[in-house]
Amino acid sequence: MGSGLGQRHRVVAGLAAAIIAVGLAAAIAAQGRRFGRVRGDLANADVARPNPAYDGRFVFLRANYQTAPGGFWYGGLPAWAHGYPLAEQNLLRILEEVTFIDPRLDGVASVALDSPELFRYPVAYLIEVGWWEMSDAEAANIRAYLEKGGFILVDDFKVRGFGGGMGGGGWDVFAANMRRIMPEGRFHDLDVSHPIFHSFFEIGSLEVIPQAYNAGRPIFRGLFEDNDPRKRMLMMVNYNTDVSQFWEWSARGFRPVGETNEAYKLGVNYLMYALTH
Repeated sequence: MGSGLGQRHRVVAGLAAAIIAVGLAAAIAAQGRRFGRVRGDLANADVARPNPAYDGRFVFLRANYQTAPGGFWYGGLPAWAHGYPLAEQNLLRILEEVTFIDPRLDGVASVALDSPELFRYPVAYLIEVGWWEMSDAEAANIRAYLEKGGFILVDDFKVRGFGGGMGGGGWDVFAANMRRIMPEGRFHDLDVSHPIFHSFFEIGSLEVIPQAYNAGRPIFRGLFEDNDPRKRMLMMVNYNTDVSQFWEWSARGFRPVGETNEAYKLGVNYLMYALTH
């Protein structure tokens, strides 16, 4: 039975790769017509939508936090909400298309990092952490979430001062926050051999193009249980890149199709790994 399942996985993964390589632009363009008004709606300062009611299906969670001064764009849109919920909706449609996961497509959740509701979601997505003003309550809640089996995906932050300050505090602010959450924690630089890059698609290179111009070489880091890379990954960090921007803009031609395909593969792999470890 194990051999049959392995063969089925290879067939499905190969078919998924073909679907993405051939049909991605058309599929996401159709989504763009469906969700085309989302970014305009986010001009309001109060951007979080009602969270989907629980029905047993996977719900994507965009975590929100207190944004530092300077971390607001697009008519008051806070840093944590860039691309929300369009990026997630696009990724979830690809996830549904190429895997056996049946995610909720009618809504993306958003809760504060100090909320007890955080524990309802196995995966939390967190961006622009260079602008994050973390509270003691958030630090305690996040530590408990990670220790109880939660997985956090961190994306879209860059070297300090990149683009006239658009990168926020960069790695230093994030690292200082993480020391408050888990003082004993150590981040490990990842290469393409780590299982997260092979959990569904076979990813052969980590040369993902940064968000804009040249923010520096993309860096992928992981935080592990007991600081042991052989144990469960607690947190995956994309630094000096913005994988979700490829998801967000995939219907609009803002990023090349080939790079967008690779960003979707990363996203699918992250979710598959998080939900199976």
